[in-house]
Amino acid sequence: MDERDGGPGRGLDVDRGVEQGADTERDALRPRRIVVGVSGSLGSLAALHRAVGEGRRTGAEVLAVLAWLPQGGEIGYRRAPCPPLLAVWEESATARLAEALEAAFGVGGPVGVRLSSCVVRGETVRALTLFADRPDDLVVVGAGSGSRLRRGLRASVPAECLRRVVCPVLVVPRPPLQREWEGRSWRHLWQLPVEAVPVTGAGGVVRER
Repeated sequence: MDERDGGPGRGLDVDRGVEQGADTERDALRPRRIVVGVSGSLGSLAALHRAVGEGRRTGAEVLAVLAWLPQGGEIGYRRAPCPPLLAVWEESATARLAEALEAAFGVGGPVGVRLSSCVVRGETVRALTLFADRPDDLVVVGAGSGSRLRRGLRASVPAECLRRVVCPVLVVPRPPLQREWEGRSWRHLWQLPVEAVPVTGAGGVVRER
């Protein structure tokens, strides 16, 4: 896990439960932490901005976490392990995290808050709970897709976080641009006419409901 100006951290496997080279005694005395899930989506960028805002307001450190899995999942990888390919997937996850941070805050990163980041091999909720392990921590996640079909096909990350973490969870609503994009995508899928409606509120401002 590295500071923002050092690039995304790497080399962490959620199944091991510890970070390579971690100082457990120091971690036990660490300050309050805000853990935010990152995927590169518009919703996760909104969550990043909200987490940094909370960090500035409370003085807590912010940790951006991008979880990744091998193509085909862990079971598929165990059947046909390929370390060089695994390294490629980890490199891709690291690049996605760096791109998301730059898209959210620019090359220099946010000002007035301590932000670090890491990529974790494992499923998203387990990765978040690995770092948000104290009652005074905070988990910040995007609301995810508004599609009922996608919600039915896989468990909701916010719902799973609420069920499994030991600290409060802040769910950031989808940005207006994401809602508009998803609506247009489904209209295209069902071959419905798409109206030329101006998109507003694309500047990263989160409106909670």
